[in-house]
Amino acid sequence: MTGVPAVTRRRFLQFSGVVAARALVGGAGTVGLSQLLASDTQPSEAPVLVLVTLYGGNDGLNTVIPTGDRAYQDSRPELAYRPQDVLDLGDGLGLNPGMPRLHQLWKAGRLGIVRGVGYPKPDHSHFRSMAIWQTASPNTSVATGWLGRWLDATGNDPVRAVSLESTLPPFLAGERTAGSTIRPEGLKLPTSALGEAYRKLGAASPDDSSAAARVAGSVADLYSVAAAVNRALSAPPAGTGALTAQLAAISGLIRAGVATRVYSTSLGGFDTHADERGTQQRLLGQLDAALGGFVDGLGPAGRRVVTVVYSEFGRRVKANASQGTDHGTAGPVFVIGDRVRSGFSGEQPSLTDLDNGDLKFTTDFRDLYASVLEEVLGTDADVVLKKWTGRVPLLG
Repeated sequence: MTGVPAVTRRRFLQFSGVVAARALVGGAGTVGLSQLLASDTQPSEAPVLVLVTLYGGNDGLNTVIPTGDRAYQDSRPELAYRPQDVLDLGDGLGLNPGMPRLHQLWKAGRLGIVRGVGYPKPDHSHFRSMAIWQTASPNTSVATGWLGRWLDATGNDPVRAVSLESTLPPFLAGERTAGSTIRPEGLKLPTSALGEAYRKLGAASPDDSSAAARVAGSVADLYSVAAAVNRALSAPPAGTGALTAQLAAISGLIRAGVATRVYSTSLGGFDTHADERGTQQRLLGQLDAALGGFVDGLGPAGRRVVTVVYSEFGRRVKANASQGTDHGTAGPVFVIGDRVRSGFSGEQPSLTDLDNGDLKFTTDFRDLYASVLEEVLGTDADVVLKKWTGRVPLLG
């Protein structure tokens, strides 16, 4: 065929160094595949952070529900849950009925709820509010994410932070280092005759230069590591939702002993301006089932894992005319793990002392980030948050 260069061994080795290095990542950075399973670079007891982002602005008042507050019922006569509908948490609060697994974790002392989390001068824009959460900079725009700055400060290994999402979230992008992305279904490499041809093209040869020998070795590594990774990323049952698949992949990687310290995943659809109750309860049910399966699947490795679930903002107190809620401010954050400080942290926001119809935040999200950096990632928060002094105790 004219115009198409032959796939010679030399040409293959020229290009496969790039292909092999990027086969695992979604363009987030060059990562050698052998790094992913280099468990000897991570102490066996090193804590792992899993971040779950709820995109769209989850309604915190119908997630951790203040059924004991008359103002809640008055503000949402059709949208409000009744006390007998919710999963009791005490203190006049209850979990959404779609979250029985998290309720079990609460009763088992493995769930903490940080109340009223937000930031000063809130912004109702999805884009701007999420940018604030991801950069940890409410007052000025910055080009780096809060965990990207952690990566910059603590080394240049992009495997230490991995996203299971289709694109790298901005909070994993630093000035010099960025995290990586992988697909939850694992690595799909050529098989049959084509796969065998690739293996032969990457085989070692006594005539190779040192550079060509390293590339040939990386091709062999690609297949051997792919087999190990794919065993760790065992396929979830058919019909499994994206979040469940992503968390199952994370669980497999944690149990396989990979060197990653931070994982990111997400669930969208929480922009419930109309007919909220059914939509949100369905989404929270998906979240609940995915998190419950994730915690169960970790086994003994769960003692190292802290999972944080957050959204860019909550919703307004009063329901709108479409039986939904509009963009608001503060909301609850879930912290899940064997070693978390269970129960409530932070003050419950008032439903009557409002800021133009919005909740006033009672916990600054940077307090949470500072504690994550210090208690989970073992890093001085000052290198990321610059003299921020607030904290929310996370681990018991």
